[in-house]
Amino acid sequence: MELTTRKLQASPKKPFVWAGVRDQCIYSLPLFYSQEVNRVENKLILNGTRVATDIKEQLKGRVEELTSRGVIPCLATVLVGDDPSSATYVRMKGNACEKLGILSKRIHLPAEITTEDLLKTIHELNEDEAVHGILLQHPVPSHIDERAAFEAIDIEKDVDGVTSWGFGQTSFGFGSYPSCTPAAIMAILDYYDVPIEGKHAVVVGRSPILGKPVSMLLLNRNATVTTCHSRTQNLPEIVKQADIVVAAVGKPNFIKGDWIKPGAVVMDAGYNPGNIGDADYEECEKNAGAITPVPGGVGPVTISMLLKHTVDAAEKKLNQR
Repeated sequence: MELTTRKLQASPKKPFVWAGVRDQCIYSLPLFYSQEVNRVENKLILNGTRVATDIKEQLKGRVEELTSRGVIPCLATVLVGDDPSSATYVRMKGNACEKLGILSKRIHLPAEITTEDLLKTIHELNEDEAVHGILLQHPVPSHIDERAAFEAIDIEKDVDGVTSWGFGQTSFGFGSYPSCTPAAIMAILDYYDVPIEGKHAVVVGRSPILGKPVSMLLLNRNATVTTCHSRTQNLPEIVKQADIVVAAVGKPNFIKGDWIKPGAVVMDAGYNPGNIGDADYEECEKNAGAITPVPGGVGPVTISMLLKHTVDAAEKKLNQR
């Protein structure tokens, strides 16, 4: 079958939706299957790298327009301590910014810094008119009050969606910057035109920056949502009911293949040592109608959503002048 390349267009209601007709699509399984995919036995491999690339392509023109008007979008990243993984993540985010013409302001603080001094740094960034977004890389050292540090970030600069205020706005359906990984999950579902409304979504994990916000985003799109956690009883039986499974538990290969009902969509938001997700990919893929790989699934889109939120914030700031 000849593949037809189709580009994305922005939409006020669905930021990333297919344009054009759905010619020669496959409906042999319960959920939607597009031809614009890597197909494994009529399954969708939800290629996050492709989604991320399209998002960044859309951002290029917006960054150029802002720059022509004297505004350079700026993301400030705050790293506390010398954790190698955190340093790598900050470097990756900074490099992604620079490739798009977004200014990356990197602040590296010593591990022994106090919560008070960290809050002072965040307040200074809040007051800096040239900074449009603030990202505090987590986790921070154990003696730091991480929640207090998150809450110190100005809501207008909370592009990583970590404040309780931002979560509340997301829950009510009018948040500007939902947490980036939940936003990435929704962007992937929209990119591949996976139906959400009326579907049963099971989210495994309830963290304040992943499990809880993605549950709210799915609920706001008219899914019926079950949020599971470490105290959930009969977890496999609950997951077996899901049309959409979000693995967000932080444990490698936690979601088993025989938990997945035929045709279900598996969104793996986990990333564990050895490039292993929270879902057992080889086994889950056998039953899934669509699945995100690890790596190359949710992760690249998470970074792209951070860039998008930073550009959104810069545009909002410009329009308020």
